[in-house]
Amino acid sequence: MQVVKLIHGSFVMNRRVKILARHLAYLLPEEEYLKGLDVGCGSGEVAYFLQKYRPKIELEGIDVLVRETKNPRKSFPQIPVRQFDGENLPFPDKHFDFIMLVDVLHHTSNPVQLLGECVRVCKSFILIKDHLCNSWLDEVRLRFMDWFGNSAYGVALPYNYLSSRQWEELELAQGLIPEIKLAKLNLYPLPMGFIFDSQLHFMARYKISR
Repeated sequence: MQVVKLIHGSFVMNRRVKILARHLAYLLPEEEYLKGLDVGCGSGEVAYFLQKYRPKIELEGIDVLVRETKNPRKSFPQIPVRQFDGENLPFPDKHFDFIMLVDVLHHTSNPVQLLGECVRVCKSFILIKDHLCNSWLDEVRLRFMDWFGNSAYGVALPYNYLSSRQWEELELAQGLIPEIKLAKLNLYPLPMGFIFDSQLHFMARYKISR
């Protein structure tokens, strides 16, 4: 597992977090002061780089597993992080201007419950990065990516992927209106990108219809 962690960190993770942060920054207003919650923030690295690209935003994180680093020169998480049960957010209604969930919902046993909580505590919009699973081959590739990227950190792996149609149904049920959707994220270097980018990823900003 330590070898897997080293390979993933060296060849995938460092590139991935910066690209994700740039895409998220594109979805955020440039000149507004906003308070956001990073649900399932993990190491906090995506939030760290996002605040570099959008210095007017203020982020805090929440996760079922609060990670600690053994590297004193890389003291992530760089945002305040608290632990939660994975389903219920310990905040009042409309407490944050925006919520972000980056590769989180497919790690939950009840994505409807968690997304509903995000809608409850959010004032304006929700940013989601997740996967599309529309075939058995998609599931094979997604399972491998999830195992390779998360098993060494003790992250739960229920492999709870949704198809395009299931995402549309979930958006409708939660009153989420897509404002911007990105389908080409280019998270992986070539030649891995041919296999692991494909049509497996999306990122979107959703307006909340109340």
